[in-house]
Amino acid sequence: MKPAKAVTTSLSMTSHRCLGAAGLLGLLLVWWGITAAGWVEPLFLPSPGQVLAALWRLHRQGYMGSSLGSHVLASLQRLLAALLASLASALTLGLAMGLLPRLRAVIDPWVELIRPLPPLAYLPLIVIWFGIGEPAKILLIYLSMFPPLLVATISGVTRIEPARLQAVRSLGASRWQLIRWVILPGAAPPLLTGLRISLGIGWSCLVAAELVATSRGLGFMIQSAAQFLATDIVLAGIALIAVFALGGEWGLRWLQHRYIHWN
Repeated sequence: MKPAKAVTTSLSMTSHRCLGAAGLLGLLLVWWGITAAGWVEPLFLPSPGQVLAALWRLHRQGYMGSSLGSHVLASLQRLLAALLASLASALTLGLAMGLLPRLRAVIDPWVELIRPLPPLAYLPLIVIWFGIGEPAKILLIYLSMFPPLLVATISGVTRIEPARLQAVRSLGASRWQLIRWVILPGAAPPLLTGLRISLGIGWSCLVAAELVATSRGLGFMIQSAAQFLATDIVLAGIALIAVFALGGEWGLRWLQHRYIHWN
């Protein structure tokens, strides 16, 4: 038999999911009602049926000479490359800054100086320095995702009690064993939270990154359709980004519940 606490938690999660689904359904019904009543012109707000029809056309015909799959794949590749780069660099630097107070004292002012700056402010400099190729687009997304991950890693490492570290050292653990079995598990909860925040920021910067000399990507598709007042395609692109972003969010939440439920 499951413990009473586990059953209560399961019921609570189920009720939250039902409420979330009801909220989304309610939003769709309001959207459909407004468009069906003719309160807003289809040019400004197409109906849900028109957006679904636009998605089907994109699936069958593609957009601007490229299939819908190639637009989706191009965006996912850029986001994944930026995510892996930011995760590797934030973990490495965050662990070093968390374990070495003097290093943290030197680098922390630079981190706090860069962190509040909007990533789009870097765009002109990135184009001047790195051109308009793929590296520039990935770099812009990377610069938006790196600071939250770094701050979350430092927070996770510094919150570990020194007595725990000293106890493991006294048992003869090597530095790698200390990082692998104590520091990384202890830093995992804030790190995953930072990862969720970074992914949200990365998706928002993806649209801006795909404005620069590209012919594939969901951001390119949205901006190009907006120039032709194809609002149904704009909303279809936004819906696709929302679906992928929501899938990533649910995946990270599952990781939290599955592997760091003790937190």
